[in-house]
Amino acid sequence: MKDIFLLDADETILDFARSEREAAARVFARHGVSPAKEVLARYHEINDSLWKALERGEITRERLLVKRFELLFDELGVKTDVAGVSAEYFSELSACGHLLDGAAEFLRELSSRGRIYIVTNGSAAVQKRRLRDTGADAFADGVFISEEIGVYKPAREYARYVEEHIPDYDRKRAVWIGDSLTSDMVCAESAGIDFILYAPHGATGSCAHPVARSYDQLLAFLAKM
Repeated sequence: MKDIFLLDADETILDFARSEREAAARVFARHGVSPAKEVLARYHEINDSLWKALERGEITRERLLVKRFELLFDELGVKTDVAGVSAEYFSELSACGHLLDGAAEFLRELSSRGRIYIVTNGSAAVQKRRLRDTGADAFADGVFISEEIGVYKPAREYARYVEEHIPDYDRKRAVWIGDSLTSDMVCAESAGIDFILYAPHGATGSCAHPVARSYDQLLAFLAKM
């Protein structure tokens, strides 16, 4: 039976896409950039590609945080203090915490079945506030944030750190749950534990593991493990 749940945060329980749009729109407007749908979509593309580069070890987190705005603003022909934009964005993002629909009920049920440990990349200050403001942290027995650990998913060192800091950890009782094939799935496989991909919107890529389209289906998978 699985009763140690390693649970990703963004797009697994937290609505990061909504938080990103809201924070970016506010900051862009202050710097003379229209927060149009196309601009926000382009920012998302740039940001996502850079985080994938970070996962591959091709860029540092510090460089990523500013470069995403450099690239976007260069494309738009806007001259501004991108380092200042980055700082403003973090402040706005930390204040934009939203749970995905059904996530609160899912967390409540999951916590009744065992221990929840949140495993997330990103800024410690931003993640902690969003988890606190949404109430998600109340269900967690621990939170492992890559910035605090000093290594990022999907590095084996990240998964090893998590394993070593969970009391009475047993791989046979653990399952990793997340929305990313390049981050969460890789971590689960390197740690030798079961994995469930949470993909309510359909895109699964190449995944040989269970794919949950809803929280109900995810809970049903867990009940059979």
